[in-house]
Amino acid sequence: MATAAEATAQGGQPTVAPRHVAAAVVGNWLEFYDFTIYAYFAPQIGHAFFPSGDPFVQLMAALVAYGIGFIGRPAGAIVIGRFADRAGRKPAMLLSFTMMGAGLVGLVFVPGYAQIGLAAPVLVVILRLIQGFALGGEVGPTTAFLIEAAPPGQRGLYGAWQSASQSLSSLSGGVVGVILAYLLSTSQLADYGWRIAFLIGALALPFGLVIRRTLPETMHAPEARLDVHPEATSILSHWRIVLIGLGLITGGTVSTYVFIFMNTYAQVTLHMGHRIGFWITVVTGAAGLAASLAGGALSDRWGRRTLLIWPRVAFLLAIMPVFLIITHSRNPVVLLTLLGSLNILANLAGVPALVALTESLRKEIRGVGVAVVYAAAVSVFGGTTQFVVAWLDHVTANPLAIAWYLMGATVVALIASVLMVETVKPRSRTA
Repeated sequence: MATAAEATAQGGQPTVAPRHVAAAVVGNWLEFYDFTIYAYFAPQIGHAFFPSGDPFVQLMAALVAYGIGFIGRPAGAIVIGRFADRAGRKPAMLLSFTMMGAGLVGLVFVPGYAQIGLAAPVLVVILRLIQGFALGGEVGPTTAFLIEAAPPGQRGLYGAWQSASQSLSSLSGGVVGVILAYLLSTSQLADYGWRIAFLIGALALPFGLVIRRTLPETMHAPEARLDVHPEATSILSHWRIVLIGLGLITGGTVSTYVFIFMNTYAQVTLHMGHRIGFWITVVTGAAGLAASLAGGALSDRWGRRTLLIWPRVAFLLAIMPVFLIITHSRNPVVLLTLLGSLNILANLAGVPALVALTESLRKEIRGVGVAVVYAAAVSVFGGTTQFVVAWLDHVTANPLAIAWYLMGATVVALIASVLMVETVKPRSRTA
């Protein structure tokens, strides 16, 4: 990576040190950690707040509450995204982080259904809405900051840290889950173990808030666009880029939340135990982290569309064979190896999508534009994917139903990838 001084000299970029990029990434990681940890502990949270004699009803109630959090995302995208385009990236990122932190602390301490009855699930839903609002306004300003902080020719790599931080949240959440799964019994995990996982995130809140306050502002600095194709400017703010962006983010969203759901899938459908379930999150999180950064760097060299299309084709072709093997073998090593490999393909293709969308929007509307497109796709499909695949798995009694759903979303993303206009000159063609 070029240094901050080199970035300034090369194209009028603001002075952004590596520690500033790290500050943005750490804050993003913590916000997504909270959202993903809820999904990982969905069976235990269902037991605490939505008790029922039917474990399936208990699980589905927890997933509905998880999905409700996504309702707040579009509102957060509009409010905080517009705030980011007017006041700057830094204050918007501080606002979203503070709100997310408040929701996280609330989830740690809200009593269970056994203590306060119906008030417990009501409070959980309110806290989820607050978190959804905050996270809806997080992605746009953070991605804009990373793209604007990048030296010329490295926007893919810098922008990749947005997706990489999400994978990092999955990895860290999985590590926490594995440790708790080995230290606590199944009943202890259901009673209070999940609260410990949330508390670990809450303890990092002051640190995240302090480092975000050190961020420089990138909104008002001149922006070099020397490596962008001239024809890319013809679709700025056009309805076409919005529709294509929705298709790209939809495919990536479904794959992301399917992989998050694999923890529950391993426990409920494959009956492999909660320890294996948490190991899945560790392996897929590590694979996603590495693949995200590789995808960003390779898209700087080969172009966004190359990375959007070909890894996604490979991903589409691999989905059904992978699920056929894991559902029949139910071998932990095979399961972890194949899901990790599949997630590599998903993240190689997923990172350039958000980067290309961000590059295609003028700086004046970038914060709200990226936030709204992302929030719209994630609200519809991120909030429903786990509920839908759990329901399909239950009503069809077919463990491959999740694979068909994932393939359908991937086809949508592949069509959008083909239609996407290239936004960067591949270095291999201009060297």
